[in-house]
Amino acid sequence: MANEYKLLTPGPLTTTHTVKEEMLFDHCTWDEDYQQITQKIRRQLLELAHCDPSEYTVVLMQGSGTFGVESVLTSVIGKDEKVLLCTNGAYGDRQVKICEHAGINYVQYAEPYDRIPDANKVDEYLRNDPSITHVSMIHSETTSGLLNDIAAVATVAKSHGCTFMVDAMSSFGGVDIPVAGWGIDFLVSSANKCIQGVPGFSFIICNKAKLEASKGKARSLSLDLWDQWNTLEKANGKWRYTSPTHVVLAFSKALDEMFAEGGIPMRSARYQLNNDLLIARMRALGFRVFLADHQGPIITTFLYPEGTSFDFHDMYEFIKERGYAIYPGKLTDEETFRLGNIGEIYTDDIEKVTELLALYMGERGLLEAATGSASVPDAIAAMDAAGEPIKAAAPAGVKLTA
Repeated sequence: MANEYKLLTPGPLTTTHTVKEEMLFDHCTWDEDYQQITQKIRRQLLELAHCDPSEYTVVLMQGSGTFGVESVLTSVIGKDEKVLLCTNGAYGDRQVKICEHAGINYVQYAEPYDRIPDANKVDEYLRNDPSITHVSMIHSETTSGLLNDIAAVATVAKSHGCTFMVDAMSSFGGVDIPVAGWGIDFLVSSANKCIQGVPGFSFIICNKAKLEASKGKARSLSLDLWDQWNTLEKANGKWRYTSPTHVVLAFSKALDEMFAEGGIPMRSARYQLNNDLLIARMRALGFRVFLADHQGPIITTFLYPEGTSFDFHDMYEFIKERGYAIYPGKLTDEETFRLGNIGEIYTDDIEKVTELLALYMGERGLLEAATGSASVPDAIAAMDAAGEPIKAAAPAGVKLTA
């Protein structure tokens, strides 16, 4: 296909052809076979989350990941309760907007976009304000690519008896998260992220006792988390309202492919290898990483080489025409762009896109200022040399090509 290209984004992302093919089939939402697919998905997600089905459950919610986050915030926090929102990026800030729009009582603990929320500061907030009943934060903040320490904050939240909620949109399935072991009460993710499905629904892994306690608190009809769960349970996999059937079929296939790959350990290893290789090759090309610490394996924010002037749109179109879509920066005070490495992406893709970037820089007269040489072959050779030790140290069993 002329318009086929791979997505180096944090999701939607590149999927397998076999996942796409599942969407060629039509299903009735009342069909028992379809409902059993829903139940299979729920069981498999609990397995990935290391949760006992007697203590945790999974709720599927129509809409994008933000719908799932809004469902949790507006369903779980009562009118006489308050949430502490720990933020360090655009997606934490979005939770603030949700709370403001829904009239949810909140307090915001904000860190700069290159720093993680400090568990000790969370403890201080909770000690100083005993009216706080819930704590919420992002795990993988794709604004910068930073991976927050949700385990440390969970420990603090639990010590104060608070309900702990996590937006693990772009990390669940690509980073191992022992949900029950860490004391996470509600974790939200989406079909079109690390499990490598397509957009159309989010899922929430819920502590059953906390979910039961939320009955009657919802501020929305369609996003009522407890009612959605109650219907899924009583109707044995039937969604309350029309479900995205084609997306569900694709997600079920994506889950099967994930387990076939080796589950979260092998997928996580592939993503980490991609990320390590990407950073090494980009540094050899003169690009600096925005984050000094806590870089996650999902997406990386890059600063342009010093002494150069890039036109992102021009660079984007050049690379897209040759098979890859990259991501603009999302910082307000720095000129940056982002490269994701999740989805059906392998080390050969990382090598190809960085070679395209070297070719672009050579054609636009940017290469010498960035690397000290105007030679594209020299730039590629330098990147290969930087990346070879990383590939050589790849864990056994990790796929390097599709």
